Amino acid sequence: MRFISALILGSFLISCQQQPESTTSIYDDIQVLASDSLQGREVGTEGERMAAAYLVSRFKSIGLEPKGTNDYLQSFFVKDADNPHEQAKMSAVDSIKGIEGRNVIAFQDNPGDNLIIVGAHYDHLGYGGFSSLHRGDTAIHNGADDNASGVAAMLAIAQYFKKNPPNSDLLYIAFSGEEKGLWGSNYFVKNPTIDLTNANFMINMDMVGRLDTAKGIAIHGTGTAPVWSEVIDQSNTVGLKVIKKESGVGPSDHTSFYLQDIPVLHFFTGQHSDYHKPTDDADLINIDGIQKIATHIENIISNLDNEPKLAFQKTKDESTQGPRFTVTLGVVPDYLFDGKGMKIDGVSEDKPAQKAGLEKGDVVLQMGDSTITDMMSYMQALSAFYKGDETKVVIDRNGEELIFDITF
Repeated sequence: MRFISALILGSFLISCQQQPESTTSIYDDIQVLASDSLQGREVGTEGERMAAAYLVSRFKSIGLEPKGTNDYLQSFFVKDADNPHEQAKMSAVDSIKGIEGRNVIAFQDNPGDNLIIVGAHYDHLGYGGFSSLHRGDTAIHNGADDNASGVAAMLAIAQYFKKNPPNSDLLYIAFSGEEKGLWGSNYFVKNPTIDLTNANFMINMDMVGRLDTAKGIAIHGTGTAPVWSEVIDQSNTVGLKVIKKESGVGPSDHTSFYLQDIPVLHFFTGQHSDYHKPTDDADLINIDGIQKIATHIENIISNLDNEPKLAFQKTKDESTQGPRFTVTLGVVPDYLFDGKGMKIDGVSEDKPAQKAGLEKGDVVLQMGDSTITDMMSYMQALSAFYKGDETKVVIDRNGEELIFDITF
């Protein structure tokens, strides 16, 4: 059910504070965080404040120590730049008359010196706004996958390690302001509430709620430490199909830590047609899939617990190497497809692909004179076209090659 009233939410917060040990499940956390009562959890809104209060109660119920600047909270203020070429201004106090965000931070103090950071952003788009892909009436964007799923996984991991404490210290951070431009994680690494010199690695979960076992899960950042690939394979006791991506830079909070020379991993089950839309709801979440991902991460942390601190490696920044293009085919790519070509995971209404007859599941093999082998070659091919251009697209549909005429 999408709607949980404020009264029910309030009762849940009280019960969490009274529990000596947390018994809350992944399902429970997503039902609360993705409810209409939190109004999309946009940074600076009452919905975000309610979500932060819920996370404080959850950390308390698990038995974690506060590690914010004010109990579990680390408030920050941001004023967006008027000039798109300038960075937003950030401050610890509201001297800049900006938007107030709140990171929620908890700590498990264990015998060892190494620090492991586990994070996920909890903010979303509120009623839509600039980042929304919804074109209908104003509606609450509940963000069940983006990113109640990652927060629920983080809380499950916290519960596990509270009962099975490792040697390493554990810091859990629920970031706010991610949707605006990694505000919360950027602020934290520049204003840490703990000494980051002992930080061994950071694990980030952003959109881990739509696991499709056939497609698998993408793990980004595997090039940021020499051991990552081997450890990921050894830790995969749950049968996940893993697609490894080396870059430590991407559109989520792990980037802020990578830029501080901390090894990172980012877990991601792929984009979908509900991304940044009001339809990203709790009833579409794969709860068992989230648990498998949480178990994989628990295994990674456990397998590295008594090992020396990881060596950091810089990686190529894939996000800045992509070509620029002025037209769109009007499809949602399958970012987890590891075959030859670009697989279509969704087709937008009234766009060139739909008008030509392309369908979900088609694999684009050629566009004009360009052979398509992966996402990068697809983007490079697309960058050669302008509005009004015509070309032919060759696709594989269930083993049969077909040719379609496209007009951009």
